[in-house]
Amino acid sequence: MKRVILFAGHYGSGKTNIAVNYALHMAKAGLPTAFLDIDIVNPYYRAKDSEELLAQNGIEFISSEYANSNVDVPALPDEIYAVLDRPEQYYVLDVGGDDRGALALGRLSPGIAEENNFEMLFVYNASRPLTSDTEGALEVADEILAACHLPFTGIVNNTNIGKETTAETVIAGYEKAKAVADAMGLPIVMNTVRADLVPALEEKIPDLFPLTLQNKRLYGAQS
Repeated sequence: MKRVILFAGHYGSGKTNIAVNYALHMAKAGLPTAFLDIDIVNPYYRAKDSEELLAQNGIEFISSEYANSNVDVPALPDEIYAVLDRPEQYYVLDVGGDDRGALALGRLSPGIAEENNFEMLFVYNASRPLTSDTEGALEVADEILAACHLPFTGIVNNTNIGKETTAETVIAGYEKAKAVADAMGLPIVMNTVRADLVPALEEKIPDLFPLTLQNKRLYGAQS
């Protein structure tokens, strides 16, 4: 288990939900875990929705003070540098969607790279329009790399179409994910699926990681 686990991908790839689930996985394994939300792109659907759940599992939560408000300000707290200052702590980072969101990671990249105890995971969803083929996925990955200067070390296949996702959806996405992985020269480290789909897939796709979907609230909506 690497000390710093980063999840990055295009808008709607599902990286935030995966990051929350993975932080819970690490905490249940007995690792002192903190969650760092550096997604400055979308102030509405983000990890702060799960702050209480994370706290209940002993996971420290760090994010912008503007998270889940009507103020979309690309500001991050000084606590983000704890990743570099607390080598005994394990961290899960939710990196912002595509290149604009990945810019925030650039502040931490040199220190993370120097320590070299990280996994930078590209979250791939074959059902998203801009990453539905290998060329589009590679373009998004290259944009993120150029913005944050931290190389990807693996791929997370998170192909889904929300509540309409079936086992067949995941299997088709896995084949596309393998093509992306081959083109990037990286392994698929896990295939993330809704927990209820695991029985239908466990003999067909390797490295399944079951997900419990995060509750999402639209802040600022009229009641």
